[in-house]
Amino acid sequence: MRILLVEDEVQIRKLIKMNLELEGYEVVSVDNGRKAIDIIEGQHFDLMILDVMLPEVDGFQICQKVRLNNTKVGIIIVSAKDTSHDRISGLKYGADDYMTKPFNLEELLLRVSNLLKRSTEESVSDLEYYEFGENKVNFVTYEADGTKGTFRLTQKEVLLLKMLIERKNEVVSRKEILQNVWGYDVYPSTRTIDNFILNFRKYFELDPRHPAFFHSVRGVGYKFVI
Repeated sequence: MRILLVEDEVQIRKLIKMNLELEGYEVVSVDNGRKAIDIIEGQHFDLMILDVMLPEVDGFQICQKVRLNNTKVGIIIVSAKDTSHDRISGLKYGADDYMTKPFNLEELLLRVSNLLKRSTEESVSDLEYYEFGENKVNFVTYEADGTKGTFRLTQKEVLLLKMLIERKNEVVSRKEILQNVWGYDVYPSTRTIDNFILNFRKYFELDPRHPAFFHSVRGVGYKFVI
């Protein structure tokens, strides 16, 4: 699990980072709101811990910006701003939890653990089998029946196909696919994703040049239509 820690107080940042790493998490820490946004745009995180009063961009702004593109990542605000108005503002901007300083470190670790556990449970798909048109896909055995008969899918094909099916009739961005299928540290070119979509059309479309199921949305991403 990867955690982004945004905190400008050096000792607090070091203390939280050290204890999170002792719990087995991979932690990226920064002391500036602008730096945090730059990192968020290029990497995948499972949870974010945000201070509010930060240089350049505050924690509320970071939270709001993240939520425009990502509704799943866990966000905990840890701040010295302790009025009810501040708490309500943090939750309105999309934070899952709000803790005030000074805080109990053990309580923070427990809240992190609980939020990550909940997020993981919600993201685990129970999709094992799916049919569309004359096609059949078994996500457990990786076996599929398509326009040319029975064949086996690769692991990456299964991950991408499942993601598109679970988001059927929605546009899934290239960035989301890169983060969820390939992972934050192994980015193929977008041409690689195009090739996967072309393969899906060959596997499952009666007329690959005029696809009924797998559509490309220029400049944005891809859509599975049913």
